[in-house]
Amino acid sequence: MSKEFSRTQRVSQQLQKELAIILQREVRDSRLGMVTISDVEVSRDLAYAKVFVTFLCVGEQTPESCLAALKEHEVPVRMALGKRIRHRLTPEVRFTYDDTLVEGMRMSNLVSEVLNEDKRKQNEAGRDDEQDQSGSEEEGK
Repeated sequence: MSKEFSRTQRVSQQLQKELAIILQREVRDSRLGMVTISDVEVSRDLAYAKVFVTFLCVGEQTPESCLAALKEHEVPVRMALGKRIRHRLTPEVRFTYDDTLVEGMRMSNLVSEVLNEDKRKQNEAGRDDEQDQSGSEEEGK
């Protein structure tokens, strides 16, 4: 009987939950906006965890500045994580900005623009056809 999820997937899910709690409750930094962990990839030997984060930036904050501030907290976050999970080895945490949400919004906007352009051209072509038809009807009278 095979397992439904591999060990790395189970550890990844657990780390995502624990890191979200740690970042919400224990990391106090005004340079960070609201941090969301979108995914965690764990190496096969469970020594490294690549944490994909997104930010809700406020005011002059940028995702780059928030990520830099978050990277300063990698060691304390790993220590807090080690206290919360029961593993032989606490993975080294590496934060990475996840731009899939921004890219998805950009792609969606591009598709919307193309659809609007299509509708506009269709309407213009429809008006031209109507004008051509009404002009030829008037000539026939």
